[in-house]
Amino acid sequence: MYHATKKKVHILLHPELGYTKWDKILNGFIIILIMLNVIAVMLETVPWLHERYFDEFMMFDRVSVIIFTIEYMLRVWSCTHEVRYRHGFLGRLKYMVSTYALIDLLAILPFYIHVFVGLDLRVLRILRLLRFFRLFRLTAYMKSAKMIRSVFITRANELKLSLILIFFLMIIASCLIYFAEHDAQPAIFSSIPATTWWAIVTVTSVGYGDMVPVTVLGKFLTGVITLLGLAIFALPAGIITAGFLEEMNKGKKKEIRVCPHCGQALEHLHHDEHG
Repeated sequence: MYHATKKKVHILLHPELGYTKWDKILNGFIIILIMLNVIAVMLETVPWLHERYFDEFMMFDRVSVIIFTIEYMLRVWSCTHEVRYRHGFLGRLKYMVSTYALIDLLAILPFYIHVFVGLDLRVLRILRLLRFFRLFRLTAYMKSAKMIRSVFITRANELKLSLILIFFLMIIASCLIYFAEHDAQPAIFSSIPATTWWAIVTVTSVGYGDMVPVTVLGKFLTGVITLLGLAIFALPAGIITAGFLEEMNKGKKKEIRVCPHCGQALEHLHHDEHG
């Protein structure tokens, strides 16, 4: 009975394992509650709403935390139903340090720190927005989110290399522009770290205009750096696109079919949900 109950609770909290009527109801309730929490965090920043409905906001936060705490505890308790978390205490500990479990914990932790320790960590209340990321696990976009995660994992080395190139370009650009502009604008290009801000907004093609080169050399270098920035920043986009194409091609399963008339083997490509 104990293990059967644990299995039912685990499946109920993981709608991807089996969609029943109660899975849908609980899943829908959690999604609505998460969205309401995000809306509440946004509305609390409106001064007159915060002052007028302070008690209502606090009550809603308490009720939400209680519900999410119960859900979190049930997830920790029932996680040993999965093979990877099978070993009692160690299995539950392994689950608790997983990405989604940490998100769930961080979303409710500031409330308990405030209640039991007495610290008024208002800034940490923004962590309630972490609940929003759980929508990727609870909605129909979960499989797509897994594919995106797989793309970043398989292309991690290429993405790291492109980020290193971008970093080097910003450092080199900061040094070059500093030596080109410091004498003409010592207050604006006061140091290489200060010039790094200019390099960031220039390489990314944002161009706020708060730091503008005025020398001929500075303008020439700016043009070259901007063009290099466009080229290098295109690398991650190309790498990610190639990764998506590769993942989608993995979804094509090759089948061998036999013709019912002549008995000859025929190749047929079958696309799954990613195809």
